[in-house]
Amino acid sequence: MTDRPEIVCICGSARFMAEMRAANRDLTFAGVIVVAPSDADQSPTPEQKAVLDALHLRKIDLADRVLIVNPGGYVGESTRRKIVYAQAVGKPITFTDPI
Repeated sequence: MTDRPEIVCICGSARFMAEMRAANRDLTFAGVIVVAPSDADQSPTPEQKAVLDALHLRKIDLADRVLIVNPGGYVGESTRRKIVYAQAVGKPITFTDPI
């Protein structure tokens, strides 16, 4: 058993950045270390998106648990890939909304 805080990786569609920021804030105030997607002002180029997607998989590797931010139950293709990856590496997954 370790005394370190839980580490949670937030995943979700870029359309839910406000909700992911809120989840990040709530988890942080609850004493959780949060790793989350990059919050950009503009859409990334395809090359940047590839880098960000690869980096997000490494963030999942660092986490104890993955939180899927899915208002209304929405899970897009990119988030589905992250869920499949998290399952493959044995990370527990929770959702903000029922699927």
